[in-house]
Amino acid sequence: MTDAAVSAASTRRALSVYVHFPWCLAKCPYCDFFSLAAQRDAIPHGAYADAMLRELERRAADVGPHELASVFFGGGTPSLWEPKELGRVLAAISGAFGGKDVEVTAECNPSSFDERRAEELLRVGVNRVSLGVQGLERERLAFLGRLHDADGALGALRTALGAGFRRVSADLIFGVAGESPDVARREALTIAELGPTHVSAYALTIEPGTRFGALAKANKLPLLEEDLVARSFEAVATALEGAGFEHYEISNFARGGHYAEHNLAIWRGGTYLGLGTGAWGTVRRAGGLLRYRNAPAPERYLSATATAPLWEISELVSDAEHVDAATALSERLMLGLRLAEGVDLARAAAETGAPGWTRERERAAERLVRSGRLVRDGARLRIPESAWLFADAVVRELM
Repeated sequence: MTDAAVSAASTRRALSVYVHFPWCLAKCPYCDFFSLAAQRDAIPHGAYADAMLRELERRAADVGPHELASVFFGGGTPSLWEPKELGRVLAAISGAFGGKDVEVTAECNPSSFDERRAEELLRVGVNRVSLGVQGLERERLAFLGRLHDADGALGALRTALGAGFRRVSADLIFGVAGESPDVARREALTIAELGPTHVSAYALTIEPGTRFGALAKANKLPLLEEDLVARSFEAVATALEGAGFEHYEISNFARGGHYAEHNLAIWRGGTYLGLGTGAWGTVRRAGGLLRYRNAPAPERYLSATATAPLWEISELVSDAEHVDAATALSERLMLGLRLAEGVDLARAAAETGAPGWTRERERAAERLVRSGRLVRDGARLRIPESAWLFADAVVRELM
């Protein structure tokens, strides 16, 4: 390698890639991600991979050389995708961007994950799986629209752990009507005892545009009282920390430093390429930071022409906007303050080009520090774990 090539390689910026697979066996009533219910044999497995390879070729040529940091197959239910097609896409991504020891995650549901699927995913290069366990009570799983039961969830988790994946994560939803903090605690411990390297624990949120959102608007959805949701959050966190997990982000826990590298890069302000119908991406181009969304319409995505604009609204792209400096800094605060490590405001300001310590932000920070809801260590700001329940309010005040 020439000196010039070595220099170019050493200065390549890191880039993550998010791949959206929109199909599920059933649409969960709380889910506000773009997803479609379909049986496996009705999914255009090969055609979807072909369309994604066309998109990747053009986007990779446009953004230029980058060091691949992570790949995340999300959905929808990527474990429904034929592994050989998922593997074709992964191989093309790896070929387009250089990278070493890249974390490759696939979201999986217990209802579409078994020993054969685990072996196939490992064979094509997936080294981390994130399993949607969500709960271990039959009634609550049914309420959440899940197709598996507790035995199926724990069986899938054991299969993933025994298959040889480098990292295994389990998702858990707490704060559901009828659930006590003690039940949330016991479920977290049951999952932890099996040995996953990572757990994501989310309070049930009611989003507009979902079935739960419509029911809540009509006052027909049973909800858990806010104080019980807060107590469940504390119970889950205490249980997982006692089981050896580091509470490194408001909703995420890791053992032995096995963080979700893809998400961590985004929380720290990294850029990412979005591929697939409905996928969001945020990339740095000559004109600055640009955010786009591919049209959430599989038919349009599959038939998009090679001349459809990539960075402006077209048959392929439904949203596209340049992110100004002030917005970029606000987003760095919003995401970075979810992390236990917090955010270096001076660095974030320098990287986004927005002023960091404005007079209003100084005053807000002083108030928050006095109230115990913020810690200021030089240029670094962080929310102490004892105040994570108030994180949204803290961020709003700082912004």
